[in-house]
Amino acid sequence: QVQLVESGGGSVQAGGSLTLSCAASGPTYCRFDMSWDRQVLGKEREFVSGIDRDGQTMYSDSVKDRFTVSQDNAKNTLYLQMNDLKPEDTAMYYCKTVCYHYANGLSYGTRWGQGTQVTVSS
Repeated sequence: QVQLVESGGGSVQAGGSLTLSCAASGPTYCRFDMSWDRQVLGKEREFVSGIDRDGQTMYSDSVKDRFTVSQDNAKNTLYLQMNDLKPEDTAMYYCKTVCYHYANGLSYGTRWGQGTQVTVSS
């Protein structure tokens, strides 16, 4: 059973910075794709940034050049450094992981964290 623990949300003024973290734990056979999504109440959840099993990073156009995703593989922890925050970044941020078996590459399920709120005031 994969478990996720998120932290780092909060309230900042526009132009400020926050760092989110997501620690994943689970079966030893898992290799994780990890990513951050966000959702504003009443709107669809959208992809923000992530790192795949091969270490490739991905960003949405709306956060590219402002956010930096990184990972501590030893701790299975994903970080999202968010700089130059804008009011439109206000949302609930969710960590998402997909467990892939290290031997056969099969997916063993997707897990979402409980979410952490980010609020940016103008």
